[in-house]
Amino acid sequence: MTRLAQTEGLTDIQREILSTVRDFVDKEILPVATELEHRDEYPSQIVEGLKELGVFGLMIPEEYGGLGESLLTYALTVEEIARGWMSVSGIINTHFIVAYMLKQHGTQEQKDYFLPKMAAGAIRGAFSMSEPALGSDVSAISSKGVRDGDDYVLNGQKMWLTNGGSSTLVAVLCRTDEGHPEGTAPHKSMTTFLVEKEAGFGEVRPGLTIPGKIDKMGYKGVDTTELIMDGLRIPADRVLGGETGRGFYHMMDGVEVGRVNVAARGCGVAQRAFELGVSYAQQRHTFGKPIAQHQAIQFKLAEMATKVEAAHAMMVNAARKKDSGQRNDLEAGMAKYLASEYCKEVVEDAFRIHGGYGFSKEYEIERLYREAPMLLIGEGTAEIQKMIIGRRLLEEYRIQG
Repeated sequence: MTRLAQTEGLTDIQREILSTVRDFVDKEILPVATELEHRDEYPSQIVEGLKELGVFGLMIPEEYGGLGESLLTYALTVEEIARGWMSVSGIINTHFIVAYMLKQHGTQEQKDYFLPKMAAGAIRGAFSMSEPALGSDVSAISSKGVRDGDDYVLNGQKMWLTNGGSSTLVAVLCRTDEGHPEGTAPHKSMTTFLVEKEAGFGEVRPGLTIPGKIDKMGYKGVDTTELIMDGLRIPADRVLGGETGRGFYHMMDGVEVGRVNVAARGCGVAQRAFELGVSYAQQRHTFGKPIAQHQAIQFKLAEMATKVEAAHAMMVNAARKKDSGQRNDLEAGMAKYLASEYCKEVVEDAFRIHGGYGFSKEYEIERLYREAPMLLIGEGTAEIQKMIIGRRLLEEYRIQG
């Protein structure tokens, strides 16, 4: 073993992609990540570099100008990027989810128009499901789209929109009661709208306002925003898939692969935390020897490394299950839950190994310590994952009679 989290059975192309990305992370992200993060500065140069590498089109089919790679390749790429700076992987993730939803559910016209531009990074995606009073209860969405001639008029307020300012295409989930009689289940009265806009803040198109960045504890650099729709007119041909009432299914499909992405981010951050911890433990001396030679620290390193390996294995399994065309909500839920929890624990152990210096902003572990908690809630909390896992287990192990 040369290092943790190796993946067996990769093709030469996959290994080449990952080697290129890892080299980019080491040279272009790690040296500047902490400084940019402390300034809460959008990593424009890094994003441009990733566009040149083709990362924005990694899973978009070749016929639309992408690389046509698998979810596994994408997840392993995200793992490498998150190892450098988790915020950058967030910029990629929202773009990827919208591209995936278009690829799976868009009309041919929508695919032809959006996917080539998304593959080149000329259009950058974000998706918007949550609302201020929503939390995990997607059925309580109050934003609404009403048909008016050849358009829909959208009104409502959305929350926690990653890439809200820098994106130019947002997949927005709204209620659409048209054609759905009273008493229809809420999830059958939702529609995804493809909203094009200018990058930036303020009124980015008539009826659509991005107020500004939300100030966060961590996950800085990437812009997280609200989205306010007030009489926003959207052509009917910008309903994803051309059919209302399918939005909940579109979003859940996107979130499912997004959970693999969050698991990959947890793996990447945990790997970096382990690297920092094992390195510092060999440099810091107490009682006449490196602290790595103290049994208590060796126990900590052993636990950290085991957690990194376990999370990586579950993430890879979830990605491969999705790539095979099989249902993977159980595997994705388990991977997201385990990887995010283990990430938090590995980061905290690395923080403890650093002692007082871990509390200093001069040390990278301080940044990771503030970033890890976001993974506990992103793409569904631990409690939501447990509900998904529990229900699926009861389906698989239902007793007869």
